[in-house]
Amino acid sequence: MWYGLRLCHHADLRQGHTLHTHTLKRTRLTLYVFNHVDRSKVTIKTLNRMYKNGEPITMMTAQDYPSALMVDRAGIDMCLVGDSLAMVTLGYDSTNPLTVDEMLFHCRAVARGSKAPFIVADLPYGSYEADPTDAVRVSLRFLKEGNVEAVKIEGGSEMAETINRITRVGIPVVGHIGLTPQRQSALGGFRVQGKTAKQAQRLLEDALAVQDAGAFMMVLEAIPEEIAAYITHRLKVPTIGIGAGVRCSGQVLVQNDALGLFDRFVPK
Repeated sequence: MWYGLRLCHHADLRQGHTLHTHTLKRTRLTLYVFNHVDRSKVTIKTLNRMYKNGEPITMMTAQDYPSALMVDRAGIDMCLVGDSLAMVTLGYDSTNPLTVDEMLFHCRAVARGSKAPFIVADLPYGSYEADPTDAVRVSLRFLKEGNVEAVKIEGGSEMAETINRITRVGIPVVGHIGLTPQRQSALGGFRVQGKTAKQAQRLLEDALAVQDAGAFMMVLEAIPEEIAAYITHRLKVPTIGIGAGVRCSGQVLVQNDALGLFDRFVPK
């Protein structure tokens, strides 16, 4: 059995779960008992099959062993060791101070807890932008020392050469366009991207360049739903939306946001 805690206002039963509810002051504490069932390992082949069949792909972040177990037991397809852990776990003001060694520490913990999902890790800010050779070296460390299965890189056409170099040595890459949090200072904060025709055209060009460079999947963040849907239609790889509407190939959530465990702001 796997026990998970949930804070909620209304109890809702999920199939295969036993529910115990206790009321603490004004907050209802719900205890889900997840009946652990072994499932097949999710691979890139699995994800491609889901994409071709039109099956939604689920992704959620994890930053340590307990959160990784939650992702695994919940039946999520992909587990992202996101650099968002810099803020939601380590308390930094942004994702930028996070180091490679800090990320590798968390990757190893997640890999010990998340067995079935396909594990992806963000490359930290400053570890891959300067030179494609540096990016290859750090990506190899994430697979070798962090025990993840793919890396995620923020950026559009300017990162195409880097993505191509990484994929050429056999490392799967997930792209990330739209709102790229590592560059939020240059973007004027955490703002929706692609609101004008010119911006939307640039996003499409970035998406196609990242795909052509070899990325097998792409995160679309904070993009108007119509633009995200059009990009998804034009691409031949799955798109994973976060704040990009419901017409992407799948969705990703930061686990701490989903559970209401982050104190600084509430995502829309």
